[in-house]
Amino acid sequence: METLPAPQVVLDFWFGELQPGQWFIKDEALDATIRGRFGSLLDAFSSDGVPSSWLDTARNRLAAVIVLDQFPRNIHRDRPEAFATDAAALALARETLALELDRQLSEVERKFLYMPYQHAEDAAVQAECIALFRELGDERTLAFAQAHKDVIDRFGRFPHRNAILGRSSTADENDYLAQPDAGF
Repeated sequence: METLPAPQVVLDFWFGELQPGQWFIKDEALDATIRGRFGSLLDAFSSDGVPSSWLDTARNRLAAVIVLDQFPRNIHRDRPEAFATDAAALALARETLALELDRQLSEVERKFLYMPYQHAEDAAVQAECIALFRELGDERTLAFAQAHKDVIDRFGRFPHRNAILGRSSTADENDYLAQPDAGF
């Protein structure tokens, strides 16, 4: 049986090895690195759930959210599986906030704990997202959250996911997608 990386390995990679500019870029080499180092961890979480040892501290929970929310976007880029664990990531983030464990995290760590809210195709969750990011006081991050909310308010979903998820786009969504820098 393969030994899976520990939560601290995920955190050291995400916040130590990577530069902030690498978190949100499309980079095939980085995708391959994440796939090679953490693909089996994501597979294990997807099939068996998050192990209880990953739930015993705020930082372990954050590591699990990164595995469920950020890594799939790299590991499964441009495939439906990129969004397959979004609901699990959001549920874990919500539970962590309900326990007020987010208060034990740094500002940058809290941004990633809150990211599943930003990725949700749900207007009510997007409203929660805005409140969370507003509380952090980082105008740049809040602007990104607001941009996500604006898309959900307009379309009820993220149109840039339509082709990946096999959904038909409306004429309005196609017009939006034809604009420079549409999507995320």
